[in-house]
Amino acid sequence: MENITGTDLILACSAIGAGLAVIAGIGPGIGQGIAAGHAASAVGRNPGAKSEITSTMLLGQAVAETTGLYGLLVAILLLFVKPLV
Repeated sequence: MENITGTDLILACSAIGAGLAVIAGIGPGIGQGIAAGHAASAVGRNPGAKSEITSTMLLGQAVAETTGLYGLLVAILLLFVKPLV
């Protein structure tokens, strides 16, 4: 069995951290789906407020999407930036 160096351990932990960071995309996906469903239901109940509901929903989804993008950014940094080298 080969000895594990400190660099190997850091690279392995970076890969695990990247996988965990990608999981951050699940939350915004679920939240955006719920928001779109509630917005469609609200438009069905009050079609006259369609433009207000749609603009509010899109603003909320844009804010929620940033969480997923930050998780993706962290994952890419962990995978492709060589730590301590």
